[in-house]
Amino acid sequence: MTWKPHVTVAAVIEKNSKYLLVEELVDGKAVLNQPAGHLEEHESFVDAVIRETEEETATLFKPEFLVGLYRWIMPQKDRTYLRLCFAGKIIKTLENQPLDTDIIRTRWLSYEEILLQTEQLRSPLVLECIEDYRQGKNFPMALVKDLD
Repeated sequence: MTWKPHVTVAAVIEKNSKYLLVEELVDGKAVLNQPAGHLEEHESFVDAVIRETEEETATLFKPEFLVGLYRWIMPQKDRTYLRLCFAGKIIKTLENQPLDTDIIRTRWLSYEEILLQTEQLRSPLVLECIEDYRQGKNFPMALVKDLD
């Protein structure tokens, strides 16, 4: 069997010292995550993070820089995830657009509030991305290239 990592994208969005997270159901449990999801076939990384953010938060997201590239092995399922995390801003809220079916609601939380809920985070990637963002990790968008 060929090993295949799960490639995902995520968005760190900060406004007024709070971070946009989604509360979602995973295996029947409510967890917190950035707007995030899997890269689809023939989709660019940038298009994927814009799409996932729109589907999960009903907002249009403009990625401005790359925060980092992460590898995480999920111990319970022995799955490897590769995540590209982008930071940027919301450019528009989409009125009356429903959220993905697994999303319970969006939440704006301060860093301190997130630290108080670490056991509710979907994975360690959530906090790692936020902490790297807070440390000023900022890589140019030109670092991410899609070749056809």
